Amino acid sequence: MSTTSNITEEDLLRLPRDGRKYELVDGEIRVSPAGGRHGQVSVHLVIVLGAYVRERRLGVVLESSTGFRLAGRKPDQKDVRSPDVSFVAAGRLPADKAPVGFIELAPDLAVEVLSPDDRTRDVLDKVGEFLGAGTRLVWVLDPQKRVAAVYRSLTDLRHLGESDSLDGEDVIPGFSCQLREIFV
Repeated sequence: MSTTSNITEEDLLRLPRDGRKYELVDGEIRVSPAGGRHGQVSVHLVIVLGAYVRERRLGVVLESSTGFRLAGRKPDQKDVRSPDVSFVAAGRLPADKAPVGFIELAPDLAVEVLSPDDRTRDVLDKVGEFLGAGTRLVWVLDPQKRVAAVYRSLTDLRHLGESDSLDGEDVIPGFSCQLREIFV
């Protein structure tokens, strides 16, 4: 992961769509390359989760180019975080449509799909930032090991193997999908 300083949110919006993931964290741009398996797992989850949510009109499912403006570590600063997949419940966005710019709230569900270069500390920082901003459920998927971690808080954590099911719990009621289905 590389960083670049002195960039504004407007600069972040103008960065190229080049297969990398850009976020604004602590006033710096963080760049994370994703890779093929990462993209495949992310898209498959968007398809499965998106179809479920849309059919039941539960809210909106968004992919990794969506930035959420969250409180940063400094009082006068906002971070822009982009989970690989996210869900925002119906009624939380005006007319249940995502705005043109960054979203001014935390998603109800944030999903991180690990890439080989992801550092554990960076992933845990991001999980903590989402949970601290009000995200109710975080899934961290590891396609290489074919496992997942489910967070309700940094201390309320469950580990799943590929034969276990991802469960939407009270965030996406009724949604359940075996992890092996996502790790095609």
